[in-house]
Amino acid sequence: MQEDQTTPENIAETEVQTTTEQAPNPEEKIAALEKALEEAKAQVLYVKAEGENIRRRASDDIDKARKFALEKFSSELLAVKDSLDAALAIDNTDVTSYKNGVDLTAKQLLSVFEKFNIAEINPANEKFDPNKHQAISAVDSDLEPNTVVSVLQKGYTLNERVLRPALVMVAKAK
Repeated sequence: MQEDQTTPENIAETEVQTTTEQAPNPEEKIAALEKALEEAKAQVLYVKAEGENIRRRASDDIDKARKFALEKFSSELLAVKDSLDAALAIDNTDVTSYKNGVDLTAKQLLSVFEKFNIAEINPANEKFDPNKHQAISAVDSDLEPNTVVSVLQKGYTLNERVLRPALVMVAKAK
């Protein structure tokens, strides 16, 4: 068996070999840096393309949402249209049958309105609210001033946002 002899010459020789193995020459270092740069460029291009794809998909989704936003509401209104068509197609017509048909159609329409959160504004005898009502005229009345005396046309809200203000006549100050 040979004993491991550690001498100053052996230590110096081992350090020179280790230093030479660890320190690459400048050409290898440049090649490694160029490779890393190319990989970084490829990643940047990939991220940029992915971002563009996400933006394009989002834009397409928004366009589809706008285009088909009324699809459910429209399909519900088709039943109301069918009822009106059926009422017009009746041969033996009398006022009672028309009235019954119109009542059923109005109930169908109210059902559609409820389903889609469309609410009626009927402010009779309420305080005038310019956010929900449009005053057509002011009339003499025993009610206190700025109270809705009569409703000429009902208003409607969609999810508590005014679609159409109610057209009203208000009491004027004495």
